[in-house]
Amino acid sequence: METLSWRDGVLYILDQTLLPHNVVYLQVKDYRQVIEAIRRLAVRGAPAIGAAAAYAVVLAATEAAESGKEGFMDRLTAAAAEIGGARPTAVNLQWAVKRQLRVAAEAAPEPGKVIRRLLAEAEAVFAADVEANRVMGALGAELLPRGARVLTHCNAGGLATCGYGTALGVIRAAHAAGKIKMVYADETRPLLQGARLTVFELMRERIPVTLITDSMAGFLMAGRGLDAVIVGADRIAANGDVANKIGTYSLAVLSKYHGVPFYVAAPVSTIDPAARDGAGIPIEERGAGEVTELAGVCVAPDGAAAWNPAFDVTPGSLITAIITERGVFYPPFELN
Repeated sequence: METLSWRDGVLYILDQTLLPHNVVYLQVKDYRQVIEAIRRLAVRGAPAIGAAAAYAVVLAATEAAESGKEGFMDRLTAAAAEIGGARPTAVNLQWAVKRQLRVAAEAAPEPGKVIRRLLAEAEAVFAADVEANRVMGALGAELLPRGARVLTHCNAGGLATCGYGTALGVIRAAHAAGKIKMVYADETRPLLQGARLTVFELMRERIPVTLITDSMAGFLMAGRGLDAVIVGADRIAANGDVANKIGTYSLAVLSKYHGVPFYVAAPVSTIDPAARDGAGIPIEERGAGEVTELAGVCVAPDGAAAWNPAFDVTPGSLITAIITERGVFYPPFELN
C-alpha cells in the first residue's frame, strides 16, 4: 500500500484519516492541498511529510511557472515558505523544502529546468527513504533476541514513510528473521494512530500483534514482560533528545524503571543539529477537540478545557540506542 505516489503531474496521497476501514487516495494538483493534507494528518509521519513536501514544491513551481519567467523564483520561494510552515515539529518537512530550494536555485532562472530538477529531487528523496528504512530495519533487527516481545507507540511503519517503516521496519526485519513472538501496539491517544494504523499494518503483514491502551504499558512490562520498546521520531536534537508522538516520554521512563531497552529508529534527516537539546525543538499544540471528542463524539462535558501537545521530548539519557541508516548510536550521543 503506497503512502504517496506521483503520476503524470498528480500527487496521490493515501488519506490516513479514513483508515483502517476506507482506503481512499487524494489526487492533488495544488501545493495548498498538500499543506492541508499535512495539517489534518491525511499524510503523517516525519519521513512521509518530508517526501510530500518535496513533491509539493514541484507543484508550487509548476504553478509559479504559469505566470511567466519574471518573478518565478520569488513566487516559488513564497510558496515554499508556506509548505515549510505546515507543521512545526517534524524537521523532515523543513529539511525537504530547504533541499528543494537549493536545487531550484542551482537550476534557475529557467522554470522548465527548475521543475524537472525539482521532480528528480523529490523522487530521489522518496527512493532514499525506502532504502534507508530497509537498512535501519536490518540494523535494528540485530538488536532483538529470538522470541522478542516488543512494544511500539503511534505509527512508524510504511504509512509514516515512503515504504517499509522505521520502528516497524525494524519489527518487519526481525519478523522475517523469525525473531518476533509478539508486538504490542499502544492505541496512541488522542487520534489512535496505533490502533488504526499500526495494528492495520501488522495484521496485513501477518505479524502477531496485540492492541493495548496507552495506560496499560507499565503493567505489561511488570507482568508479561517485554524485550524492547521501539519508536520512531519526528525530530532528534544534537544531544540525542527525541521528539516523538505524545506518550513516548512516559514509555521511556517506564522502560528505564523496568530495565527494558528503549530504541528509537529514524533516518538521519530527522536529526536537527541546530537543536542543541530538546528545549530547542518546537512542540505542536493541536485543537482541544481531538482530546474532548472520540471519533466525532463528545466524551467530555461541554466547555471542558483541554491541553493537546501532539509530541513530547524524551531525554537522550533514557534512550538505549538510536538506529539510523548510517549505524546505531549509543549514549552519550553526539549527533551534530
